[in-house]
Amino acid sequence: MKLSEYIINDIKPLNSNGKISDLQLLFNQLTYSHIPIKDENDVFLGTFFETDAHCFESDKHISDYLYSIEDFFVRDNTLWLDVLEAFAQNSANIMPVLDQKNNYLGYYELNDIISLFNESPFFFEPGGVLVVEKGINDYSFSEISQIVESNNGKLLGAFISKIKNDVVQVTVKIGNTGLNEIIQTFRRYGYNIASGHEEDSYIESLKDRSDYLNKYLNM
Repeated sequence: MKLSEYIINDIKPLNSNGKISDLQLLFNQLTYSHIPIKDENDVFLGTFFETDAHCFESDKHISDYLYSIEDFFVRDNTLWLDVLEAFAQNSANIMPVLDQKNNYLGYYELNDIISLFNESPFFFEPGGVLVVEKGINDYSFSEISQIVESNNGKLLGAFISKIKNDVVQVTVKIGNTGLNEIIQTFRRYGYNIASGHEEDSYIESLKDRSDYLNKYLNM
């Protein structure tokens, strides 16, 4: 199914000549974070954020507050992962959709886009999940893929889940095999294992040895 088939058109953009009270009333009736706005020529101008709208004077016109408008949107041919990123970057649960001529077509709802993500093999295929980390200039997805596949693993997906202090965390979904050999290979290539959702026998072995040593020293 094309992503454009998820475009909803039941809410028309409010005209900038309208009253702020109309905008506030619409927010009270809906659960959306933003409402799209157009001018008198039906040209899309952007969206107003709910919190901002409730701070405006209700008897004024929407056009009096265009300095607060947020100009974000996606195209009708934008890939779903890029649409999801746009939702996150703008802290929105509604995403205006424009065609290549900047005509307003409707909007996406966040829940619909997330449902597509949940239907991807990354989520529903069985397998283990690793979170590996390495210096921002030292890691590569080709190397991560090579490590997984050299251990007969099936790479179901990988994405950067965190960047902090020049260290990148990559979440990796792996099918077809246990994770222990893959974990050891990642370590040999200088990756730190931040999290593994299967038993890591190397860590368990170290813990067992540490417990044994503590008992020996306390005898």
